[in-house]
Amino acid sequence: MEKVKMTKDYIESNRDEILEAYGKQQKKNAKKPVLTKKQKKLLGIGKDQGKAVAKFVRITPRKVKVVADLIKGKDLDEAYAILDYTPKAASPVLKKAVKSAEANAVNNNGLSRSSLYVADAYSSQGPILKRFIPRARGSASRINKRTSHVTVVLKERV
Repeated sequence: MEKVKMTKDYIESNRDEILEAYGKQQKKNAKKPVLTKKQKKLLGIGKDQGKAVAKFVRITPRKVKVVADLIKGKDLDEAYAILDYTPKAASPVLKKAVKSAEANAVNNNGLSRSSLYVADAYSSQGPILKRFIPRARGSASRINKRTSHVTVVLKERV
């Protein structure tokens, strides 16, 4: 595919060709340009999943990852049960994100709630709040209060 400005008419006329090009595996040095939200909507990309992002959560990404790894690949009800009985600070945050992703999948994309599972759950680093604490002999040490962006993706089991 040569470089072409993707207008609405171009996308509608070459829909199958574009979907095939974006669907196959890409080499690292020959990646396709990232599609915009409008282009993804026209092509129907992302309609098979429910996604939710909780941004600027005041928990470190490292602590969220521990709980997120517990629910990856689990059915929706099983993920809720795990989050309810996991005594970690990230559990309520992840439960809220899973609930939001479920609502997005069922209401926006028309997926069946009974066949949903947690396809992916991860946290990326947000901005760091830098604070200082006084130390001996008039010095100070820095404390990094880390934040994270928690993402949960639900898909339908086939």
